[in-house]
Amino acid sequence: MRSRVAGTGSYLPSQVLTNHELARRVDTSDAWIRSRTGIRERRIAAPAESTSDLALHAARAALDAAGVAAQDVDLIIVATTTPDMVFPSTACLLQAKLGARGGPAFDVQAVCSGFVYALTVADRMIAGGLARNALVVGAEIYSRILDWNDRGTCVLFGDGAGAVVLLPSTTPGIVSAHLHADGRYADVLCVPGTLSEGQVAGSPFVRMDGGAVFKFAVTVLAEVAGEALAAARLTAADIHWLVPHQANIRIIEATAKRLGVPMERVVTTVERHANTSAASIPLALDEAARDGRLETGQRVLLLGVGGGFTWGAVLLQW
Repeated sequence: MRSRVAGTGSYLPSQVLTNHELARRVDTSDAWIRSRTGIRERRIAAPAESTSDLALHAARAALDAAGVAAQDVDLIIVATTTPDMVFPSTACLLQAKLGARGGPAFDVQAVCSGFVYALTVADRMIAGGLARNALVVGAEIYSRILDWNDRGTCVLFGDGAGAVVLLPSTTPGIVSAHLHADGRYADVLCVPGTLSEGQVAGSPFVRMDGGAVFKFAVTVLAEVAGEALAAARLTAADIHWLVPHQANIRIIEATAKRLGVPMERVVTTVERHANTSAASIPLALDEAARDGRLETGQRVLLLGVGGGFTWGAVLLQW
């Protein structure tokens, strides 16, 4: 038994923060941001919105698309770096809001690779008979862990959530998955703050060495894509759609060039969403599914890379 994607969903907060608006708060400009990142705007969660709230909207849309009732959800995995609280998990909070109960619910923390990690775990649990179906969500509120005076980071991120529903299948919808990590690079991209005796110890904001992230991301994304293609005995020409983590248009373009995939076959949302970390791949996947770009039988390659460093690929048969 394997699993297939039966439905997708997404949610973006209503507040739009444009580059021009950001330029009033920090020393930057629309031209500077767009030339270096490709980002034009991003969404910002309302003060009363939590990560589980964003996840709930995306989850309901995915369940509706899959024709699965919330009370029938057997497994919930939420990929997030910005949970509602220290514990319980955002997945447990989402489970309660959905009105589901009894099945396992837990979070996966692999930063921007979180969705491909979570999707892999869910697929293996269905294949192993541990779940009859799965709701996999990537949800983030990065706006709350940004230093809005640091133009090197605050311009890059946004808030949002994306979700998929997996159902059992006798043919592999998820053809293969390839996951990696290297903790030696932890300091390159991190939020080093911790809670201690009711206070934040260390910095609670995103810290990043942008140049190092760029070089590492392009290298490992191309490598793991090649790993997925080799495992399936395919070439880049056999991939109908590439859906990469939406960190930066330069990273996306460089990765596509290394693979020999034309940008016409790459799904991009970074211009309007910015980097939504674990939410970026399912947000892009849902957009492509709903506008008709993804067609039955097509091969779709998901690629993620994030702090840790973590990286991975999931090859789908749509």
